[in-house]
Amino acid sequence: MTDTTELTLLRNALDKLAEGYSDLPEFSTEFDAGAVGDVLQEVATRMHDNFPYYHPQYAGQMLKPPHPVARIAYAMSLWVNPNNHALDGGRASSAMEKECVIELGRMFGWDGPLGHLTGGGTMANLEALWVAGRLHPGKRIVASEQSHYTHSRISEVLGLPFSPVAVTGDGRMDIVELELLLREGNIGTVVATIGNTGLGAVDPLPDLVALQSKYDFRIHADAAYGGYFGLAGQLHDDTRAVYDSLAAVDSIVIDPHKHGLQPYGCGCILFRDPSVGQLYKHSSPFTYFSSAELHLGEISLECSRPGASAVALWATQRLLPLVREGEFAAMLNDCLYAARDFWKRLRDSKYFVPLMEPELDIVVYAIDAPDSRSASERARRVFSKAAEHDLHLAMIELPVQLVQRYAPSIKANSETITCLRSVLMKPEHLDWLDRIVEVLELSAAEIT
Repeated sequence: MTDTTELTLLRNALDKLAEGYSDLPEFSTEFDAGAVGDVLQEVATRMHDNFPYYHPQYAGQMLKPPHPVARIAYAMSLWVNPNNHALDGGRASSAMEKECVIELGRMFGWDGPLGHLTGGGTMANLEALWVAGRLHPGKRIVASEQSHYTHSRISEVLGLPFSPVAVTGDGRMDIVELELLLREGNIGTVVATIGNTGLGAVDPLPDLVALQSKYDFRIHADAAYGGYFGLAGQLHDDTRAVYDSLAAVDSIVIDPHKHGLQPYGCGCILFRDPSVGQLYKHSSPFTYFSSAELHLGEISLECSRPGASAVALWATQRLLPLVREGEFAAMLNDCLYAARDFWKRLRDSKYFVPLMEPELDIVVYAIDAPDSRSASERARRVFSKAAEHDLHLAMIELPVQLVQRYAPSIKANSETITCLRSVLMKPEHLDWLDRIVEVLELSAAEIT
């Protein structure tokens, strides 16, 4: 796990950083190295109580290790510890953040969007829905039943009504059900989830854009998880059509701390129309005084934000440009290949029933059993047994009707079924599928 190369690169970067402040008078920064060392050893020991998120045998939740360049750049910037709220607190890192936002916007076909980094997708979605609520006061927000729960929670925080929209058997928003709601009126915003976190399904954005010409509503794309896959070259045609339609939406959220190879937390909110920046207006007598340029804090609901996130993201995008057919895009393709291969292998298993074919890199599968209760119980046992063999999965609770579409032999004696879920978001997963499937099959055999 430890790579001394990274430590050497960090040392070299810190030496270069120190050159920029070499004309300052020396001052003491002494500390008790022995006491610090003791505490750090204790911290490292406490950190043993974690799953091995960085390892390919962790195929559970959405946890992807940061790229070494991101780790090193983030750590190096902490010696300055910039704050990207105002230019006074982080001139270089603020400039880097603006450049990152432009590049992220271009990935979606936007030139010069308004946007900034956030602490994560939740805060980014809050800003998108806050702006939507200002432009459509009191109007309802809708999102699919498989959208992230934060949308309903955020709507409640903002005092806006919220309604879930049913999904089709593939986990996508049901457009027929959506139009029924739109006909009732009073809907101000439709959230299109570009890769929901439960099933990895992508909502049918081209259909939403077509409906927007008939009804007056904003489209917010929650691409926190799946946003980067627009760069991949191995998407199915209907999924590619979704990504090709993203330029038409009003706002987009993407999380660089997911597929963007960044440390937590690093989200991003983008608005197609920069004029929404006027909604952020405020007066501060003390924060903004060093420059007439736009301060990032003037277009953000957050105040203090870590400049280190911008430094790490800038370094990563410098090393791995956001272009199709590039090295970064190849990593995304490997994740797609891994998910599809895993799904196909599960179809040949006598223990597991895979659900919908993965659109992105999330695979959901049920345990073959006579009824839904026993399927759930077996899934929980396989989850635990696999962990004993150092294969870490995730579980998801799904409506029986959705699962029965793919496993009709499972009789319903409960409303939901506990299924297993694997997020194959590490490119290395492609080379570890033999081991993952071997342990999974062994675990299922051991519980029968």
